[in-house]
Amino acid sequence: MSLSAIILLILVVFVAILAYAWTRPDTFAVQRSLTIAASPEKLFPFINDFNKWPDWSPYEHRDPNMKRTIGGAPYGKGATYAWEGNKNVGKGRMEILDSQSPSAITIKLDFEQPFEAHNVAEFTLQPVAGGTNVTWAMRGPASFMTKLIGSFINMDRMVGKDFEAGLAKLKDVVKS
Repeated sequence: MSLSAIILLILVVFVAILAYAWTRPDTFAVQRSLTIAASPEKLFPFINDFNKWPDWSPYEHRDPNMKRTIGGAPYGKGATYAWEGNKNVGKGRMEILDSQSPSAITIKLDFEQPFEAHNVAEFTLQPVAGGTNVTWAMRGPASFMTKLIGSFINMDRMVGKDFEAGLAKLKDVVKS
């Protein structure tokens, strides 16, 4: 195969990848649920108060030197949490936009580093036989770069794994 044919083949593959990324959805959503043997009233404070997130969040221990700033309201609507850390945690800010005890919490989630993104995270707590079904969901716009990265990396699987770990840790914390 000649050099020009190889270059042409590489160019065709590159354009095909870009075209595929362009056709991907303009939004994304990740969601995981777990039933925890506790009442919504017992679980709700662990999610509604950013001071309690170090007990269960899967992102809290990825950088032992991460800087955290908790502000705004002490918990619930208006509470804020900013972080800045290494490449594993980046930099960003969360704010609780809505808090409906003991069933739902909506959080504005803004990432600054390693990339800019503006998403919404939602926690819902639904009483079921044997406890509470806790759902952790995140949704937001998918930029072209997000679509391109998503062509190679399954974001649902990657972020979903973190949500599963966090929900499992929440379950353990509530049991103790």
